[in-house]
Amino acid sequence: MNHRVGFNKLGLKESHRKALHRNMATSLFRYERITTTKSKATAVKRTVEKMITRAKVDSVHNRRLVARDIKDKEILAKIFTDIAPRNENRPGGYTRVLKLGTRQGDAADMVILELVDKEGGSSDKDKTPKKTKKASNKNEKKVEKAVTEATEAVVAEEAPVNADAVELETETK
Repeated sequence: MNHRVGFNKLGLKESHRKALHRNMATSLFRYERITTTKSKATAVKRTVEKMITRAKVDSVHNRRLVARDIKDKEILAKIFTDIAPRNENRPGGYTRVLKLGTRQGDAADMVILELVDKEGGSSDKDKTPKKTKKASNKNEKKVEKAVTEATEAVVAEEAPVNADAVELETETK
């Protein structure tokens, strides 16, 4: 029987599990959206929600309690000055889990764990999976590269080939 099982151990020892929670929580606060497995997301979600609830009241004690897990000072400041005030009126449920499907290699359920009130607001554009965003970024990079190459080609055609040509142009003027 599985009575009184408080959390998912994720098949990890305590120290490894704590490190996983700390790293994933820090990444979630930094990027406000991470892609992970469903079981890890639900485990980290509990940790993150407790931290945000603590951060709603900005006191030295609460900062120290959150700082036990968040070692990056920038991210710690962001939690207390940016993320917690955005969720001031929300009684809980600061994160959302969006299903992506299964992973190719081991068929693990993949999800996106994100903060509900992200910077810039959440729109339909923000809810697209990362794969489509990467594809659009690649296309944008290709277009930018083509534009810069074309610009360099035009500049190269207008530029004189050698120093003698520059001297001739200055003498004729």
